[in-house]
Amino acid sequence: MYLILLGPPGVGKGTQGVLLADATGWERVVTGDLLRTAKDAGTPLGQQAQQYMTAGDLVPDHLIIKMVEEKLTTLPVGTGVIFDGFPRTREQASAFKMMLQPLGRSIDGVVVLDASDEVLTERISGRRSCLSCGSVYNMVLAPPQREGVCDNDGTSLFHRADDHPDTVQNRLDVYRRETEPLIAYYEGSKSTVYHVPSDGGVDEVQGEVRRALGLDE
Repeated sequence: MYLILLGPPGVGKGTQGVLLADATGWERVVTGDLLRTAKDAGTPLGQQAQQYMTAGDLVPDHLIIKMVEEKLTTLPVGTGVIFDGFPRTREQASAFKMMLQPLGRSIDGVVVLDASDEVLTERISGRRSCLSCGSVYNMVLAPPQREGVCDNDGTSLFHRADDHPDTVQNRLDVYRRETEPLIAYYEGSKSTVYHVPSDGGVDEVQGEVRRALGLDE
């Protein structure tokens, strides 16, 4: 199965993607990870992407699509794939579809994780990050053992500027502005779109995702 996992900031998309990949053995593809790997390895695509990143520009869609294609060609035939947060726009989705056609593949399903703005704002504004090891905590859902301190290395936790409540609503507005046309695109295609309520806890939401996909039958 080729599955796209979508959701607004703070909905727990990354966590649900990891849990689903662990439960099914499917490969989880995250474009941010692909970019970092290609950049660190100094591949031709990574070098091209680095030029845009150094200039402070977004990496063009055609490079992102090419990295995804490169990743897919390394996977064994028949491997299920979870595309976590990709594509992000209708334009990316269209280019992605064209890329998959020569591979004889298409998107089988799209899971959209939904939650209220109140829940998302609480989750996002409660996030704290460790600048040393990269660990992320949530003061509501998954707090550190000692308040304000990373469990792994004792570094003081950092509250990112875009995680403050006064910036969260703008992030949610941008997501919905970009993603609603994308969801409509897939609803008009042959892919099945599953809307999964995600106001609950991590395990509860994972159960809803797996039930929607028929994995617990």
